[in-house]
Amino acid sequence: MYPESEILFPPRCIEQLGDLRGPQWQDLIRRIGQLPHNHAEVLAFGLMLIRMGSCLTCDLDSYRASLGCCTCARRTVSGYKEDDTSLLAVYNKSLVEVRSFTEKDQPLSVSLLLLEKVIAAPSKPF
Repeated sequence: MYPESEILFPPRCIEQLGDLRGPQWQDLIRRIGQLPHNHAEVLAFGLMLIRMGSCLTCDLDSYRASLGCCTCARRTVSGYKEDDTSLLAVYNKSLVEVRSFTEKDQPLSVSLLLLEKVIAAPSKPF
């Protein structure tokens, strides 16, 4: 029904969020926009937006779904009331959670999805 809506925040929308906040946010978007979709930082960004935008409560009949995920994400980021430092702290908290999860032993299917853990060295929190 809505071809631009997905079940959860899609990484394809990340680059569309760069102009919404200040320089630190723009640097984050520029950096993670270059990373593969299975990278811990991209997963953490998605986790942050899934929580902030309440993606788990969205369904295809909702107004949010009719807007599409990218528009919904833009509205979510634009509507964040606190400063960029606070928003980046939320991102860093999500990054810690994702890294904690990926460091645990996982079933083979999950390990293959998270292959970047082996290929790329972990980067520092933003």
